[in-house]
Amino acid sequence: MAGLAFALLANQISPRGLSLTRNYFPSTAAAPAFVRDVGVTTNNQSISEKLAGQLKTAGLQLAPREQTYAWFADPRRLAGKIIFVDARNETDYLKGHIPGAWLFDPYQPEKYFPTVVPVCQNAEEILVYCHGGDCDDSLSAATLLKQVGIPFDKLHVYSGGMEEWQKSAHPVEAGPQNSGQIKPGGP
Repeated sequence: MAGLAFALLANQISPRGLSLTRNYFPSTAAAPAFVRDVGVTTNNQSISEKLAGQLKTAGLQLAPREQTYAWFADPRRLAGKIIFVDARNETDYLKGHIPGAWLFDPYQPEKYFPTVVPVCQNAEEILVYCHGGDCDDSLSAATLLKQVGIPFDKLHVYSGGMEEWQKSAHPVEAGPQNSGQIKPGGP
């Protein structure tokens, strides 16, 4: 019993401790339809409003949908000055991601830091996304990037994520980054 109490206390005070109430495997499919379709949480605060508050607390910025779409169309993206960072796992990334996005799974940051950090250092704007909705992996990834020295004013989190991106019929790239396997977006 003393060991359990010690472990719980150590987890609570550790900066990398696990949240015992967090759903580490969020699924919007399990959420009620009104949460998936409208983005309403049970306390009448939209998911975007909740995320905006979390981002502000973490010293990060929310990327509005229209700004995200504009940055995707911006020629600076092709020059590597605007980059997209996919904070989902490798399996989901390979199934489809925003064209040119860099994979950065926040649950395995050491695997991706060597490739993603230099790209982020050279970028003017960085948009981090995950599944969308109540998925907060993009917040975790942006926080990790900030902790390794990426300036917070470059970091933006796109709360709509892949779910919104595909619903709005934007292009999706399957396979590894820049594989050329572009397929039309949409449901």
